[in-house]
Amino acid sequence: MLKSDIVSLTESNALLKKQARELNEKLQMAEQGKQQKAGPFGTVKSLRTNLAVLPDESVNPRLSKLLKEIAVQNEVIVALANSNVKEMLEVWFTNIKRVGIPNYLVVALDDHIVDFCKSNGVPVYKRDPDEGVDSIAMTGGNHAVSGLKFRVLREFLQLGYSVLLSDIDIVFLQNPFHHLYRDSDVESMTDGHDNRTAYGFNDVFDEPAMGWARYAHTMRIWVYNSGFFYMRPTLPAIELLDRVAGRLSREPNSWDQAVFNEELHFPSHPGYDGLHAARRTMDYYLFMNSKVLFKTVRKDAKLKQLKPVIVHLNYHPDKFPRMKAVVEYYVNGKQDALEPFPDGSDW
Repeated sequence: MLKSDIVSLTESNALLKKQARELNEKLQMAEQGKQQKAGPFGTVKSLRTNLAVLPDESVNPRLSKLLKEIAVQNEVIVALANSNVKEMLEVWFTNIKRVGIPNYLVVALDDHIVDFCKSNGVPVYKRDPDEGVDSIAMTGGNHAVSGLKFRVLREFLQLGYSVLLSDIDIVFLQNPFHHLYRDSDVESMTDGHDNRTAYGFNDVFDEPAMGWARYAHTMRIWVYNSGFFYMRPTLPAIELLDRVAGRLSREPNSWDQAVFNEELHFPSHPGYDGLHAARRTMDYYLFMNSKVLFKTVRKDAKLKQLKPVIVHLNYHPDKFPRMKAVVEYYVNGKQDALEPFPDGSDW
């Protein structure tokens, strides 16, 4: 009964947060264009949350109809999948179902995945034929397929939906929508493994030849993971998708995660106009990467008691067996399920 009450209260809290956010957006819209006087010292707060775009159903009426049936409060989890990841896809959607998340959708990149999803009662969508996308979708490896998402997600945002993009090598243990802030254009999990690497730190570069000025202060942060992020339907978010998709098409040897971070973080400078997007780093113990799990959490008695929202097996190539071990440990309570695996990989 207590667990049921906690779930009910969590859902109510999420709804209240959404209503507060919508009211705040209306207030921002009313105040836009008005000049304001600055308040007393320490009281001034700039606007952090950009307004959502007006939905345009003409962009894709078929997808719009599907999202009206699936989305909850205009939010949906989206994953791209082809037949190369069928085994992991089954672990992915099985745990989403177990947690009780109704608003998720698989964008199938081949007909076999369409049939596989339908046979398992999984919401699925296949895009209209597109030669530029289809050739990569059916035969591409992880990085090639990963880059497609920046083109595919644009329509979701244009239709007015917030998207929680998920790679397939992720195990869901709680409903992520209960743990989002929704105050930024992009809210992303991190590849960082502690407070410094995840949230940023002052890294001092030492150049002895400079004498008195030998120490130069630099700012560092581990990259956002482009395999799990929440994106609101705002102009900066759509511009980010366009920038990344454009660069990936012009620079075929580039890595989508590197491009994603460069466009999101690099400031304006001569010859380059930076993106003006608000961003937030997710809690790395809740939205956990596999380096945090296997190097730190499983070896710490207190941290082992935490239950993450998701575990992303991004740091390890042996993804499928580690996904199954995560399920054994967190879902089935097998305390030694994580022990056979090394911290890193064998190669």
